[in-house]
Amino acid sequence: MSADMANKATGPGSGSQPVSPRLSAVEAVTDAAQWAVIAFLLSVPLLAWRTIDTPTALDLVSRWPVVAEAVAIVFAGRLAMLLAVLTPGRPLETRGMIGPHAIGAGFCAMVSVGLIAAFGWLAGFEIAGWWRFRLLLVSWLAFLIVFQQTSLGLLFASLARWLSGTKLTAYLPWVGLGALVVFPMLPIADRYTLDLGVLVLTYVMLGWGLNIVVGLAGLLDLGYVAFYAVGAYAYALLALNFGLSFWICLPLAGILAAFWGVLLGFPVLRLRGDYLAIVTLAFGEIIRIVLLNWGSLTGGPNGISGIPRPSFFGLVFEATCGPGSFCGFFGIEHSSLHRIMWLYYIILVLALFTAWVTTRVRRLPVGRAWEALREDEIACRALGLNTTLVKLSAFAMGAMFGGFAGSFFATKQGFISPESFTFMESATILAMVVMGGMGSQIGVAIAALVMVGGIELFRDLELYRMLVFGLVMVAMMIWRPRGFVGSRTPTIVREHGAVVSAGNVREGHG
Repeated sequence: MSADMANKATGPGSGSQPVSPRLSAVEAVTDAAQWAVIAFLLSVPLLAWRTIDTPTALDLVSRWPVVAEAVAIVFAGRLAMLLAVLTPGRPLETRGMIGPHAIGAGFCAMVSVGLIAAFGWLAGFEIAGWWRFRLLLVSWLAFLIVFQQTSLGLLFASLARWLSGTKLTAYLPWVGLGALVVFPMLPIADRYTLDLGVLVLTYVMLGWGLNIVVGLAGLLDLGYVAFYAVGAYAYALLALNFGLSFWICLPLAGILAAFWGVLLGFPVLRLRGDYLAIVTLAFGEIIRIVLLNWGSLTGGPNGISGIPRPSFFGLVFEATCGPGSFCGFFGIEHSSLHRIMWLYYIILVLALFTAWVTTRVRRLPVGRAWEALREDEIACRALGLNTTLVKLSAFAMGAMFGGFAGSFFATKQGFISPESFTFMESATILAMVVMGGMGSQIGVAIAALVMVGGIELFRDLELYRMLVFGLVMVAMMIWRPRGFVGSRTPTIVREHGAVVSAGNVREGHG
């Protein structure tokens, strides 16, 4: 936005806080055109050409229509944002926030996409690939432009504010938990959706484990995947070599991962910031290289296969329906979904256990010490806190939950290899914590759902999925720089002049 436009917002009668002016059509189109030119310059080297393998060589194929679509999307999106966000009478300080009309327009866009997709399903044709992406963008932009100046968007925003101010919000966590419990029993729960649900819950658990180290204690850890790998290999080796069951190997894997977390914590006690991140990154790579080269124990690059699957209280999931089988005991027909449903409930219980333990520990003195360490380590020392034990406890507890998730990953896949525990896994989990909001459990769960489940919506786009992911990250930097849940209720509050513990902690309202 130009400086003269900002200057026009101040003046007599404007009050103590400057407000944004009404944009003219020429100013809005000019600004959107500038963004379109930048999008053209950036998309030419990325989208204009693509290499295709042929029997003799690599062919270079031009894709100028894709570039034109990208430029058109940026132009329409910028124009819609100017019309929806910079409405008359709004303070300039809030022009980077989504207004109530935009919220209503976004809701209308989602409804429209759902209706069009339902119509396509009834008509018998599939909306996939680039066409699904185009439909989503065009529908959202169209409704954003049409409804941002009407009362429909304000109606939905008022309804959302009314719900947030009532006691109904206290029941939302229980409603969400009930939905998670009954999800495998719904008609839409096929093999693909159940596998996706298991994957999302696994990353939710990993995100909550790393949230202890990064979000609560403020220790930047780029090698969290090492504890994930230790838990997976610990379960695989114990189950195969000693014949232990999943429920015995699960706590042992968590204890071993916590032990390695303490070993990592000792060398990095004096480090902070970027130096801590580099050392933890090196630790993760050391664990991966050891797993890759210690072939006699870990199988090397070939990995470990034939990992036992968990039984249902002694009942195995087999197709013969014998005396000790799940289908034979209950007298039902065998289905491959039974084992996936059991795995879904296992990871759901593990994730809920992680959330419960984290919430309880946050209210204890060690949890308060984590948050104090995150805010100011020097002040922690001045208060007499043993920062060595505080850091070690954060590393150990976060690593323990990573070990739990790793053991579940091993039993679900039935095969593990060092390629499953690369740096990209650590980067993905850390991105969930940062995108969700530092220290926020609800935010991390939302980020895991968006990053894992949302990316699956664009599976047909092949390489463009990462482009969509980049656009989401850029949008987060603009509108929610502190994450989905940028603030939360503090653990300690002052009530009537006395310091008390915030027993019923509620996140997400800042």
